[in-house]
Amino acid sequence: MGAAMTASTTERGADAVREQPSPPPGRGAGGGGVIELEVTAVDRRIARYAAAAIVLTIAEAAIPSPLPGVKPGLANIVTLIVLWRHGWREAAWVTLLRVLAGSLLVGQFLAPGFFLSLTGAALSLAVLALASRLPRNWFGPVSHSVLAAFAHIAGQLMVVRLWLVPHDGVFHLTPVFAGAALLFGIVNGLIAAKLLEEK
Repeated sequence: MGAAMTASTTERGADAVREQPSPPPGRGAGGGGVIELEVTAVDRRIARYAAAAIVLTIAEAAIPSPLPGVKPGLANIVTLIVLWRHGWREAAWVTLLRVLAGSLLVGQFLAPGFFLSLTGAALSLAVLALASRLPRNWFGPVSHSVLAAFAHIAGQLMVVRLWLVPHDGVFHLTPVFAGAALLFGIVNGLIAAKLLEEK
């Protein structure tokens, strides 16, 4: 009798084990596991634009500069194209990914150059957020590029003055930086406008 009850209990226990649902894919027995994020078409588009901007950033880092901080800002061409085609939010993602990944690849992450680039990019994005609301009949990629370039230089000068060189003599270089911002802003804006026309 006892042996029969034991055998029956064992069989029911085995059936219960067999009837338990298997854990969902990606989860272990403890409930943990890998969380899979859905990748959308927007994510892929941002990644492609960011990759292009990162390539331009690395190429620009190899260009010798007569004055530290004076660079053509080629990656801003990509930002302008994204801004005009897909809006400010995607342009912000592309810019921030470019700053982060670019600094990692050129070995400047958390170095002064990283904070200079990040502050300049943040101010440029803030200005572009306002500029994108202006009538497009009057304000195009060139004007946006110039405004963003001036904001970028202003952000860099602010970081230099408050952190790296705490002396008002830094502002003596303002005409040089402003001239570079105007020149490169116009050139990059013209390139972006041409590329936007081709689509």
